[in-house]
Amino acid sequence: MEYNIALLKGDGIGPEIVDSAVAVLEKVADKFGHKFNFTPYLIGGCAIDAAGMPLPQETIDGCLASDSVLLGAVGGPQWDDQPGERRPEKALLGIRSALGLYTNLRPARLYPALRSASPLKDEIVGKGFDLMIVRELTGGIYFGDRGYRDGKYGREAFDTEAYSVTEIERIGRVAFDSAMKRSKRLCSIDKANVLESSRLWRKVMHELSVEYPEVAYTDMFVDNAAMQLVRDPSQFDVIVTSNMFGDILSDEASQITGSIGMLASASLGASTRGMYEPIHGSAPDIAGQNKANPLATILSGAMMLRYSFGLSAEADCIEDAVNSVLDKGYRTADIIGDSTASPLSCTEMTDKVLSEL
Repeated sequence: MEYNIALLKGDGIGPEIVDSAVAVLEKVADKFGHKFNFTPYLIGGCAIDAAGMPLPQETIDGCLASDSVLLGAVGGPQWDDQPGERRPEKALLGIRSALGLYTNLRPARLYPALRSASPLKDEIVGKGFDLMIVRELTGGIYFGDRGYRDGKYGREAFDTEAYSVTEIERIGRVAFDSAMKRSKRLCSIDKANVLESSRLWRKVMHELSVEYPEVAYTDMFVDNAAMQLVRDPSQFDVIVTSNMFGDILSDEASQITGSIGMLASASLGASTRGMYEPIHGSAPDIAGQNKANPLATILSGAMMLRYSFGLSAEADCIEDAVNSVLDKGYRTADIIGDSTASPLSCTEMTDKVLSEL
C-alpha cells in the first residue's frame, strides 16, 4: 500500500520528534511492504517567520491533498508578542477546522514499567489504568463569539460557549462506538448544574445512550471528574466531553501516567484523513538539544496507521516495540524516575525502538 503523509514539524522539539516518527514509519513500511511519501509543510512560529502567518494556505492545501497528517508542536517565547490571530497556536485551531477534524482521541495509559514515574501513590495506580478521552474539537468556547465590550465594571472581554445538537450527536456517536470496542463503559463530562450548553449536552447524550443499550453510561460534573482522575483513574474507560473540558482533563490524565511525553493523540473527522500529534508542547527549553522524548510522536504514528490506514498489525508492531523498550529499562530524561541508568537522548531512544522492530 502507498500513502501520502503531510509532515507539520512545527517549532521547538517538533522537528526532532517528527523525524523520529518518520524513521519508525519508514522501518515499518519496509517490513510490511508499504510505501509512505512524506511532504513537509510550515505551521506555527516557523510559518510566521517564513510566510508572515501561522497557517499558510499552502499548508492547508497540502494537508487536504494528503492521506493523513503528522504534527510535531508549535509555539515558543519568540512569538509571544504576536497578536491573538497571528499566534502560532492559532494555526492548530485553523488546521483542525480546515480539515473538518471534530474528534480528538487521547489515550491515557499507565505502562507497567513506568509506575514509579507516576505522581500518584502505588496503592492508587498499582492496578494500572487505560482510558480514552474523546474530546470535541471544533466547537465550544474556543470557536465561539469573542471580543471586548463595555460591562458592569468597565471594559471587559468575553468568550462564548455554544454547542448545537448536531455537534454533540456526532461526537457522542464516536464516544459510544469507541466504548463498544473497549469495555463498554462511557462517562460523559459536563457542567450541567451551571451551563445551559452542558444541559443540552447531557440531554443529547442521554438520548444517544438509548441506541447503545450495551454501554454502561454515566454522567459526571467536570470538577468531580478532575478529582476522580487522581483519586481512582481506573474507574474510567471512555470519557467524552467538550472542547475546553477535554483540553484540561486530557492534560491531567496524561500527567498521572508519568510523563506527558508518552501520550499520543488522533484528531479525526468524517473521512479517514486524520491529524496525529503528541499532546505535549514544543518544549523550547530543550529544543535542539536531542533531549526530547520521541515516544509520544512515534505512538501517534501508530495511531495513524490504525485509524486512518486500517493497518492494525503495523500499529501493533510499533506499540509492542515501545513496550519492549520500556520493559528493558530504557528511559529518556522525562521518564527516568528512580532509575539509576543514564537517560537516553531522542535519537538513542528512537534507535532502541528501531532495533525492536
